[in-house]
Amino acid sequence: MQHLLHRIDYLVFLVYFVIVAGYGYYIYQRKKKASSDSKDFFLAEGSLTWWAIGASLIASNISAEQFIGMSGSGFSMGLAISTYEWMAAATLIVVAVFFLPIYLKNKIYTMPQFLERRYNQTVSTIMAVFWLLLYVVVNLTSILYLGALAINKISGINFYACMVALSFFAVLITLGGMKVIGYTDVIQVFFLILGGLATTYLALQLVAEHFGTTGVLNGFSLMREHADDHFHMIFKKESPHYLDLPGLSILVGGMWIVNLNYWGCNQYITQRALGADLKTARSGLLFAGFLKLLMPVIVVLPGIAAYVLYQQGMFQDAMMKDGSLNPDNAYPVLLNLLPVGLKGLAFAALTAAVVASLAGKANSISTIFSLDIYKKIYNKDADEKKIVGVGRTTVIVAMIIAIVLSNFLGIDKKGGFQFIQEYTGFVSPGVFAMFIMGFFWKRTTSNAAMFAMIAGLLLSFLLKFLPGWVDLQPLYAIGWSAPNAAGVYEIAFIDRMAIVFAVCVIGMVIISLADPKSKTNPKGLDVDSSMFKTAMPFTIGALFIIGILIALYTIYW
Repeated sequence: MQHLLHRIDYLVFLVYFVIVAGYGYYIYQRKKKASSDSKDFFLAEGSLTWWAIGASLIASNISAEQFIGMSGSGFSMGLAISTYEWMAAATLIVVAVFFLPIYLKNKIYTMPQFLERRYNQTVSTIMAVFWLLLYVVVNLTSILYLGALAINKISGINFYACMVALSFFAVLITLGGMKVIGYTDVIQVFFLILGGLATTYLALQLVAEHFGTTGVLNGFSLMREHADDHFHMIFKKESPHYLDLPGLSILVGGMWIVNLNYWGCNQYITQRALGADLKTARSGLLFAGFLKLLMPVIVVLPGIAAYVLYQQGMFQDAMMKDGSLNPDNAYPVLLNLLPVGLKGLAFAALTAAVVASLAGKANSISTIFSLDIYKKIYNKDADEKKIVGVGRTTVIVAMIIAIVLSNFLGIDKKGGFQFIQEYTGFVSPGVFAMFIMGFFWKRTTSNAAMFAMIAGLLLSFLLKFLPGWVDLQPLYAIGWSAPNAAGVYEIAFIDRMAIVFAVCVIGMVIISLADPKSKTNPKGLDVDSSMFKTAMPFTIGALFIIGILIALYTIYW
């Protein structure tokens, strides 16, 4: 398999780099206020348009774990992995309608700030420290590692050189603040989608040509014919992939917790919308929802195409790693088949996805540390310039830590997508319970929030390791357990999250009701139904997305 880029490919990539860096510098020079105003630096207050918000959301979300990990999952399990993308489209509508009005009306700019206002400083500080650890140790590190690994496989450039170059590029963008990130992300998404579609086009053409015909539509039809088992969204409990996507739970269970926590209670994501007015922010999230519908075409279909071709005898050596089949090789294998020029474009697309995610994550780390740790605990009198300076230093330090840690976490052994999902999933149910109860039930107390935080984490670990102590096979009859690769019955990751969330909510209700002071809780937010009314264009767009989702799940049930 060819691992080297042609000079023309490097030229295409150089054009991408110059456009992004040049445009970022132009935005920075035009909006120099960002260099001294902390709110503008971290949030780009009032200056991001709806299309910049939507593009930035997608650019920050889509990274190597999607291009490599989801393509690999497409190879092994098929279209079903698209549920992470398609359910996200529905989730973005929910967040736009119900979550954003609460954040914006209460002038909330960071997630720890919400927890402090709704509960107390202790809850806020604990969660701020936790989020910093999670973002640096899990998210930033895995994005950087997987991105460098993918680029190394495609270009042949030294792995550590790739890691340093990605970090440098991301820091360059991040130091300009959220305004530079937001607008350069529009270009990143353009390259991401264009390069991704080029790879999908090649993959479908390869399938068609292998069976003696041409055209992407014929290629898609042949994929459905020769890999029908890869075009079902809902797995039965007998499926070997049931533990990854447990049947109807992806529609009515824990998948909602995964998505609502990620898109609605995550500094990394919500930060893009918190500097805009409600109408602009909602339009941005709706635009992101439309782009989410497209993502499986870019990141999943190539994996299924690689599976079909592999079954026909192609890529037998290229798909192997250490003597065994490695589905995560599917996307790099296809990229290396692209013609000169297009390969450079696809290389730029992958780089764009990684750099945008790194920049977005680094900015969120910087925001939380500067505003919720440094400003509130270490230097309450810090001026705007000092806070921005601390924020920039934090970006560099976080990136260095990620580089150092990346080789010690076993990301390559577990798989990047699963690595991120599992470790964030240990705390997502408790965190989401804290937010959703804090939003909509005024009696929720600080003690209840502490319970959700601590009990949620402990119960998640308990359920994870429970199969080592208790035989869970009896739960198989009702679909609540399935055998893993070792034959041990365990509860699916998504179902574990639903269980933990339910326990956290019940516990929070009991603790809050037991506190007589909760009846007059001054920390309750002012929420009324008028906040959730939407403009007609948004409503029409939202109904259109929901209609498409219903059609997709009906066709590929």
